Amino acid sequence: MMLPKTILIIEDNEDMAQLLALHLRDLKYTVKLCFDGTSGLEQITNNQFNLVILDLMLPGCDGLSICKSIRSKPDYTAILMLTAKASELDRVTGLETGADDYVTKPFSLSELLARIKAIFRRMDALESNPTNMSTSLLQRGLLNINLENRQVTVKGNVVDLTMKEFDLLVFFARHPARVYTRNELLNQVWGMGYEGYEHTVNSHINRLRVKIEDDPKKPVYIQTVWGIGYKFSEHYNNV
Repeated sequence: MMLPKTILIIEDNEDMAQLLALHLRDLKYTVKLCFDGTSGLEQITNNQFNLVILDLMLPGCDGLSICKSIRSKPDYTAILMLTAKASELDRVTGLETGADDYVTKPFSLSELLARIKAIFRRMDALESNPTNMSTSLLQRGLLNINLENRQVTVKGNVVDLTMKEFDLLVFFARHPARVYTRNELLNQVWGMGYEGYEHTVNSHINRLRVKIEDDPKKPVYIQTVWGIGYKFSEHYNNV
């Protein structure tokens, strides 16, 4: 039996935070609240959470700094970032810093709860069956993916990936040469309910290329198929 999931909400809008906490507690999650970045960072330093719901703009310590601090810890904590900023650049910056997902304010509460449930479903699936295949190691050229400890190395160097970046890379590596549209990748990796978020696929692939490719502008592993989508190079089909 899995223990109740613990969630930390760091949000300076107290009414919004309390309302969200109320709904999450109704779903049997254990929830803690912080209304500024400084106290939020203190909670993260002294405790372990399954998920941090993190506002980008906070008094005391901003969300990006907190996100970096979470990613510096050895234990993995999922991050769902909230932001009032609507520009693509701000959302990409949050994801590049290590957030697993983001929701732009004003948001639908039902959508936010669905995102949270989806994050936990994926975490539970990985915990109950971390390999999900007969082997726990995928080797693709100089790229090694350890499914059991969710570690990726390129040329022997460890690559730090977010949960969703790792899931996307594994999906590609398991299906070399197969071309996928952005919508197909959304359905396969993110799950249903992400229609219209094709830019999320682009952002994650761009970040993966920066992390695993020698030259992100001339990718060897994850390649663009113009007018269709993306594929993992067929060169590694039989590796």
